[in-house]
Formats: sequence, structure tokens, C-alpha cells
Amino acid sequence: MRLDGGRGNSGAGGIDFFAQDNDGRAKSDLAKFGATAKMRFSNTVLSYGTQRPTLPILYADDSRLLYETYTGTMLTSKEIAGLEVNAGYFTDEQRKSDDSHNSGLKSITFGGASYQFNDQLSGALYASHVEDVLNKQYLGLNYAQPLAENQKLVFDFNGYNSRLEQEYADSLDTGRSNSIWSLATSYIWDIHTFKIAYQQSSGSTGYNYGGYQNQGGVGDGGNTIWLANSYWSDFNGEDERSWQASYALDFGGLGLPGLSWTTAYVRGDNIKTAETNNGKEHEWFNQVQYQVQDGPAKDLKFKVRYSVLRVSSNASDYNVSGNEVRVYVEYPFNAF
Repeated sequence: MRLDGGRGNSGAGGIDFFAQDNDGRAKSDLAKFGATAKMRFSNTVLSYGTQRPTLPILYADDSRLLYETYTGTMLTSKEIAGLEVNAGYFTDEQRKSDDSHNSGLKSITFGGASYQFNDQLSGALYASHVEDVLNKQYLGLNYAQPLAENQKLVFDFNGYNSRLEQEYADSLDTGRSNSIWSLATSYIWDIHTFKIAYQQSSGSTGYNYGGYQNQGGVGDGGNTIWLANSYWSDFNGEDERSWQASYALDFGGLGLPGLSWTTAYVRGDNIKTAETNNGKEHEWFNQVQYQVQDGPAKDLKFKVRYSVLRVSSNASDYNVSGNEVRVYVEYPFNAF
């Protein structure tokens, strides 16, 4: 059912469910086909073809009916216990809402590794180069400290450093450099998770990711933002700083396995725009999820999100206010 099917009501920014036909209406049907050839040696896999990367510097968006996909070569190696190495070269990106291969991406080269140092500490380091667009580096660290029975503290750090090519920065009328990082601390007590987080962006531009190059975007995947304060808004404006407080409840401990609820409040300020050096935004996020545990419908998942976002009027060229409801129904099954 094409909820955005009417002329003039489809193709809104950020929606991207169905591509538009020449008459401005959403397409009546959509299909995507891809194939991947793989060669394995020991614990190393070399693949070529349609790819769906899930890396901090290249993460294909899976939030629509059809996934964002890439075409190219990727190497994944797990020869050393606890160490995973990934590297690749992609020359094509297919958007979520279309099967065409003309999103504008010339190439993206990437590489890096993640390592589980011990039961408590893990880390990751990655870098990417998007041709004619930017260079990006990522660092992630996660540390879990057990406390009393069924209790632990988790510290999660994520950070990006980006530098835009001059011509691309000029096309956006912005500067070239950005550094953004977040630090989250979670206290897990049985079925309860309490989290606080701080996120800071600095440099002459905000954090740029995702989108399609023929629409002015980067082309490195719609989920390439592994930061604590990324919900409906990403709180990634130029010089923005933001704080989060959240709570999650696993109803499994109350006799309702498969049911969970998360709520979060994030507040950001110090956003630099053409009008101000102190734009503000805040978001209240809620999500309820249920996954069927057994029976014929096992693994059927229902998820409902509700977000309220408010952005100050002097930061409207960075982000806009709104209320959003998202409903997901997913039912995985084995065809063979």
C-alpha cells in the first residue's frame, strides 16, 4: 500500500519508500535483485557482488521495505580469535526505494578491524574514503564492569573524524572538518537499564553521512552514525552538544518474554547556523517491541516508535520540528 502514492505527496526528504515516476507519482511496483559470489579460505571470505555492509563507516540502511545495497568487493577475515578484519572497494550504491544504479557514487574504499580484548573490553578502528566527497575515521571502545549479581556498568565510546573535499564542501556551503564523539554510561540491573550520555560535535561543519550523491549526500549508508544520541534526530549539527537520559525495561522478567520498552530524552544546544551560534533542539523517544517466542508465528516482530522533536526557529536550516510514529512488522522465514 503506497501511503505516499499521490502526486505531490511522494518523494519527501527522508521518506524514500518508493521512487517517483516521471509524472511525480510514486511507482506502483518495485523490485530489487542482487547476487553475490563468495570464496572462503580458512576463516577468510572474499565476496563480490551485491553487498549490505554493517560497519561503523559504511552501514547500509535497512529501515525500509527494501535495503540500501552496494556493488563491489569485500574481504572479511576472522583468522585470529577475537579479531575481525574488514576491507573493501565499492563502485555502486542502490537506494532503498529504487532498483537503478545511478545514485551518483563513484567509489568508496574502506578498511579496519574490531577486537575483543577480553570478556570486558572491546574496540574497533575503521577508515573510509568516498571519492570526491570525504575521508572518515572511526574509533569505538566498549567496557563492561560486572557489579553485584545481575548488575553491571557499561561504558560505550564512539567517535568520528571527517574531512570533506573542498568542492563537496563548497556545494554544501560549509566548512571541511568535523569531529564528533559520544560517551554513554549504562547501569543494568536485572530487567532495568538506566543510561546517561553526552555527545559533542566540533569543527567547521556538522557530521555528514548517508544520503545519495546525486541528491547532495555522502553515499556511505543511512545507518553510518554509531553515536549514543542518534534517534529521530542525530544531534549532529555544527558545534552541537547534547545530553541524554534513557530507561529500558525488559518485560521478560515480569512474565512477558519478548516484550520490551525504551524511552529516552535528548537535549541539544550550541548549534551553529547562519542565524545563530546557539540553536537548540530536544527529542522525546519511545519504542515498544514484541517478538513472538514460539509457535507457528515464532520470531514475528512488532515494533512501534513515537518521537516528539522540537527545534528552535533559528536552527531551521539544520533540522525541523515534528511528531513521528513508525510501525514495523517483520516476519523472517526460511524459503529453503
